[in-house]
Amino acid sequence: MAIMVLENSGYVFGKGLLGQLGGMTPCLAQLLKEPITDPVAIFLTILAIMLVAPLLVERLRLPGLIGLILAGVLVGPHGLGILERDSTIVLLGTVGLLFLMFLGGLETNLDDLKRNAEQPIIFGLATFIMPMLLGTGTMLALGYGFWASVLVASCLASHTLVALPVLNKLGIMRHPASTTALGGTLITNVLALLVLAVVVKADQGDLTLGFWLFLIPALTIYTFSVLWGIPRLGRWFFKTFGHDEGAEFTFVLAALFVASYLASLIEIEPIVGAFLAGVAITQIIPRLSPLMNRIQFIGNTLFVPIFLISVGMLVDPLILVQDLRALTFAAILVLTELVSKFLAAWGTARWFRWPFASGMAMFGLSMAQAASTLAAITIAFDINLVDELVVNAIIVMILVTCVLSPWVVARWGVQLQSQLAEPSQSTGARQEISPQLGQRILVPVANPNTEDNLLQLAIILTHRVKGTLLPLHVLPDRAQPITEADKIRQRRLLDTAETIAHAAAVPVEAIARIDDSVDWGILRTAQERDADLLICGWKGQSTYRENFFGGIIDRIARSATVPVLITRLPQPIENTAQVLLALTSWPTNLGNVTATLTMAQGLAEELKSPFHVLQVTTGSARDQRFTTWLKDQQVDIQVAQGNSVRRVTEAIQANTLLILIASARRYQGSQPALGRGPEAITRANWETNIVIVNFPG
Repeated sequence: MAIMVLENSGYVFGKGLLGQLGGMTPCLAQLLKEPITDPVAIFLTILAIMLVAPLLVERLRLPGLIGLILAGVLVGPHGLGILERDSTIVLLGTVGLLFLMFLGGLETNLDDLKRNAEQPIIFGLATFIMPMLLGTGTMLALGYGFWASVLVASCLASHTLVALPVLNKLGIMRHPASTTALGGTLITNVLALLVLAVVVKADQGDLTLGFWLFLIPALTIYTFSVLWGIPRLGRWFFKTFGHDEGAEFTFVLAALFVASYLASLIEIEPIVGAFLAGVAITQIIPRLSPLMNRIQFIGNTLFVPIFLISVGMLVDPLILVQDLRALTFAAILVLTELVSKFLAAWGTARWFRWPFASGMAMFGLSMAQAASTLAAITIAFDINLVDELVVNAIIVMILVTCVLSPWVVARWGVQLQSQLAEPSQSTGARQEISPQLGQRILVPVANPNTEDNLLQLAIILTHRVKGTLLPLHVLPDRAQPITEADKIRQRRLLDTAETIAHAAAVPVEAIARIDDSVDWGILRTAQERDADLLICGWKGQSTYRENFFGGIIDRIARSATVPVLITRLPQPIENTAQVLLALTSWPTNLGNVTATLTMAQGLAEELKSPFHVLQVTTGSARDQRFTTWLKDQQVDIQVAQGNSVRRVTEAIQANTLLILIASARRYQGSQPALGRGPEAITRANWETNIVIVNFPG
């Protein structure tokens, strides 16, 4: 019976492929007559599948996801019966499903959706309405009742982002077609699950005013609470416990499962909560941070593959050969789903005048059926709204679409990859003159309390241009032997830096050095190791003695032959809610401004924060020409007149990352090397993260 695939036990001897293998040798038949029950053997089998299956199908130029699904069919209760889809597999598969939706939310930039809300809204509505219309019409034509037809159509309308890892692998997560499909997923899945709730209540005769009075306010309050509450709670948690990497990861997992569980309490599928949790969490975790790397690695390497294997274990391939009527019905349902999803994706691409490849990528992302579909059809069968024929057809549709989806995305996503690599005509000129900072970043580390934040900034810049991180610790030689305690402390600082860099998958070359002084050790290492950027920590102010004789930062700023980022980061950088580039004087070198602008925009993108430019001007004709030049760079610019310290302070909000450019004038005597302006702004905004860009004079 087809319903076998929906039960946790899921295995009945003789019902799957094993029952057809009467000619097997007695030894092999004896070995496989019952599924594996030993926990170690079960987990070993799953790991073997996760290792071997993707490698085999990738040799056939197919996505590795297909291998995991087909392997699940082979070893499942309706294949060889090696594994039983018991409560353990169901649990791990559910976690994998939630992780899959969570990862999709992590790649959804809420600010991008706000700025380009039209695209995901139109696609979300199109990929919901088109399957609803065609699916309902098809089911009515096949003789099913109205509510049954509407519910099956809602199964066609929803989709699961099975091909999401393919987007990650191709690096096209931020392509407009990808962000549109991700945003549209939220819309169509929520609408499809609402249809499920309505149909169930209607079938039970409970579709009353009280139902609507509960569902609509509860869903509104829940969505607001997740998207508003998790980021604020997370910023507080990371600020308080930011040095405990285990606590940070546990907090993220807790946010995922709490949001998913609360969704079920208001009669919404947990996958919606998982997606919203990802959208909320991504606002406070930089995309290239070690924490994000850990989340994606564990999800894509462990839990998501188990989910795909569990999906394959649901399918009974003998349905296709044992019941011709079931095969015909399944073919009709699959064709209806594919046509409706294709029309929605193709129509959206045509509406926005996107190339055909963008529409095909959206089609590939939106065709896969698994999570919501399984939930809906299980509930429908339990209340006798649909029969076994529909269940069989739905399961076949899941298999076909889960196999086709990653293949289509991989096939057409390569073209999107080439589109991202080509600079647009509107920004081509600017890209030609925008030097990239950070191919080899030298980061002196000395204070364990500030090392993590400094390295997080360096990792973002390094990872973005695929550069190399060079953490450095200098022991000054004061004509005295270096103690063993100093060497141990040096090694610990550099080991920590290497660990953080490796966690973010950044190439790293740790450097331990003994030199005449710290500043000359840094400057000499920069030249010897071909560093093109220095990132130094700064206490935020200079004493009179340091101004007169010169402190370490002053000597580095005056003598460095490469750009220097002088940073004061009292707050966790992942809490950044706004990146503000403040230009307080007329630049003598537009190339330096362009390089800083490029770097600041990159930081804003990786930190998923809005980017603004503040120009403090005197109103002169020269300043007006500079304003015009800035507007040509297509940035959000605010022009203000008056005292620069006051105007910059007024523009700073909570959790702002402020970026300044040091004055080109070289101060003498009792003047700081960076100029009085940056230091005055820092003193007026003591709790604000500040980066001062100093270019060699």
